[in-house]
Amino acid sequence: MTNSRNSILWVDDEIEMLRPHILFLEEKGFAVTPVTNAADAINLISEQNFDLVLLDEQMAGMDGLTALQEMKDINPALPIVMVTKSEEESLMEDAIAARIDDYLTKPVNPSQILLICKKILEKKQITSDKFSRDYAFEFSQLSRQLLEPMNWNDWVEVAIKMANWDIELDRHDELGLHQTLADQRRECNAEFGRFIENNYVHWLQGIDSPPLSVDLIPNFVLPKIKTGKNIVFLVIDNLRLDQWMVIEPLLYDYFNIQKDYYCSILPTATPYSRNAIFSGLYPLEIQQQYPQFWADKDDENSLNRFEKELLDALLQRENISLENGSRYVKILDANEAKNTEKNIPSLAKLSLFSLVVNFVDILAHGRSDSKILREIIPDESAYRSLTQSWFTHSFVFRILKELANRGNTVVLTTDHGSLRGMRGTKVIADRHTSTNLRYKFGRNLKADKKYAIVVKEPEKFKLPSPGINTNYLFAKEDYYFVYPTNYHHYLNYYKDSLQHGGISIEEMILPIVTLEPKNA
Repeated sequence: MTNSRNSILWVDDEIEMLRPHILFLEEKGFAVTPVTNAADAINLISEQNFDLVLLDEQMAGMDGLTALQEMKDINPALPIVMVTKSEEESLMEDAIAARIDDYLTKPVNPSQILLICKKILEKKQITSDKFSRDYAFEFSQLSRQLLEPMNWNDWVEVAIKMANWDIELDRHDELGLHQTLADQRRECNAEFGRFIENNYVHWLQGIDSPPLSVDLIPNFVLPKIKTGKNIVFLVIDNLRLDQWMVIEPLLYDYFNIQKDYYCSILPTATPYSRNAIFSGLYPLEIQQQYPQFWADKDDENSLNRFEKELLDALLQRENISLENGSRYVKILDANEAKNTEKNIPSLAKLSLFSLVVNFVDILAHGRSDSKILREIIPDESAYRSLTQSWFTHSFVFRILKELANRGNTVVLTTDHGSLRGMRGTKVIADRHTSTNLRYKFGRNLKADKKYAIVVKEPEKFKLPSPGINTNYLFAKEDYYFVYPTNYHHYLNYYKDSLQHGGISIEEMILPIVTLEPKNA
C-alpha cells in the first residue's frame, strides 16, 4: 500500500504526454493521480487528501492561477508547484503572490520533478536523517576531544557546536535527542569548570588570556571610534550565545556581521561583569581607583548606577576625545524605550551612543517567580523561541534597522549568559552573605569543592573584599547554592530556574558582534 504522505495530484490538460514522468515518480515510491482539468482537480482535493499538487498554469477552461486560489481556499497548507511554458516575470510574480511553493518551466525532465517532490515531501525526513548521522559522528568526536587538553578557542568551538545542535533539534523534535544533548552538555560543563579553575587566574595576569569583559570597549569599540565612525554600543543583558544565534538571521538584510567571542569575568552577574565592560577595569580595580562608583556591598542592584561615569573615566584614561559627544541610555521600561526610539535621529549623530537593554534579564528572573512564564518557557528551546519573538517585534530591532539606514556601525554584546539550575548543593554561611544562587560572597563561606570554586583570596580573582575573612563561591556546572535550613523546600523551589553568576559555558562564552550597515 502506498504511503499517503507521497500522494501527488498532477493537473495538466496534456497529461498523457507526461506518462513517462508519472511512471518514473511511481517507481520512486510516489502515488500519482493524473487529472486533465482544474475543475476535476478541485473536486478531488475537496474529497481526499493529497500531499502535493503539480499544477499546469495554461489549461483549457479554468487556468492554473484561478485553480490555485480555489485549491488554497480548500486546503491552505497544501503544497502546490506551478508548471508553465511561460517565462514572463509578471506571471511568476502573480504565482508567487498566490502562495505557490515552487515554480517549474516546461519542458520539465524527470530529475527536476523528482527533486521538487523530494524537496517538498521528504525534506524534513532527509534533513532529520542527515542531522542524526552528523550528530552521531560529531558526538563521538566531541567525547574524544574532551579527553585531550583544550584551549579557549577549542571551548568556543564547543559552545558554538552545542548551540547549533540545540537550534537544529528545535526543528527535529521527533528525533528524541534532547536528553542525549543535555547529558553531553553536562559533561562538557564539568570539563569546562576544570578548565576555568586551572586557567582563570592566569588570564587575569595576562597569560594566554582570551578577550575578557574588560577588553570589549578597548578592543572592539574604541578602534572604530578612532576611525571617525559614529558607533552604537548595544548591550543586551543576559543574552546567551544560542539566543543570539536565533536573532542573528533577522539582521542579515541590514548588516554585514563580524562575530567574535569573549569570556565573561567572574562572577557572571551584572554588577560585576557589566561594570567591568563599561569601565575596562576589574571590580577590585574599580573599588580602588573609583571608590565613589563602587556602591555599598549590601545593595547589589545599586552597583550598576555608575556605568556612564565609568565609561567616561575609561574614555578619559584612553585620551579619547569624542567630536560629536556621547550618550548612555539604560532601558528599564516601555516609556524609556519609546523615548529612545523617537530620539534615534539625534542619537545616531553621536560619536558614541551606548544602549543597555534589560528585557532578556527581566524575562529570566521573572520566570523564577511567575507560573505563567514557567509554562511559557518550560525549557531552553522555548526560551530561545520567546527571545526571537520578542526581538522580532521589539524597539531594539526597529532601532537597529534605523541605524542601518543611517550608516551607523553597531557593536552588540551581552554581559553574561544564564543556565537552568538543576542540582542544588549546600552552602554554609552567615546571615550577611549575599543572596545569589550561583555565587556567594561573605565571611567564612563553605561548600563542597566538587560543586564550587572556593575563593579565599579575592584579590587573586581581582574582586573586592567587603570585609575581613570575605571569600567568594562560584557554582560549577548546573549547581545552585542552598542553605541547610529548609534545604529540601528551597532545593525544589529554585530547581529549574534560570540563573547566572557561576561557571558554565552558557554563562561565560559570549558573542561580541560588529554590525556594519550594508548601505554604508
